[in-house]
Amino acid sequence: MKRLVVVTAGLSEPSSTRLLADRLAEATARLTPVQVRVVELRELAVDVAKNLVSGFPTPALREVLEAVAAADGLIAVTPVFTASYSGLFKSFFDVLENTALTGKPVLLAATGGSTRHSLALEHALRPMFVYLRAVVLPTAVYAASSDWGAGVESGTEELAGRIDRAGAELAAALGGAAARPSSGTASGEDELVPFAEQLAALGLE
Repeated sequence: MKRLVVVTAGLSEPSSTRLLADRLAEATARLTPVQVRVVELRELAVDVAKNLVSGFPTPALREVLEAVAAADGLIAVTPVFTASYSGLFKSFFDVLENTALTGKPVLLAATGGSTRHSLALEHALRPMFVYLRAVVLPTAVYAASSDWGAGVESGTEELAGRIDRAGAELAAALGGAAARPSSGTASGEDELVPFAEQLAALGLE
């Protein structure tokens, strides 16, 4: 079973950032067997600050950093503050060993009050994880307050579709199979597309 670590930088409880992280993990787990470990960065804020100042992680932070490095895949979710990732989110990845994510599939996501901040995924998060040599998946998921609709537990149909697409990409990267819309098959079910074929279609082979 693959090890999937979910890093969420939500500050409140309950948190829409954590809710989005859970939905993405569930979407992935529906398509491939994974052992999910959720890391709430707000619980490690003091440990991260101490590491930045001293250069040495606390035992609690060291265990989390090792879990991230040993994971087969990562989901990273941050709230957007001032059109970028949160300071806590960035600080955590600053203290992570800079080779820890090399070759690791990473699904990026963010939450915010307005859809105007959705480009933070592309101009802030994606470049950072590319610098860390992670394999950043094509679909990143942004959820504004309006995306949750009347029921925060389910979210809108559009958000659910983005979550399912991103989860399918991560599942495929972890060795499972990703679904794409049916092209007139007799059963009407989605076809399963190997991850290598998806990469080739995107010119990333």
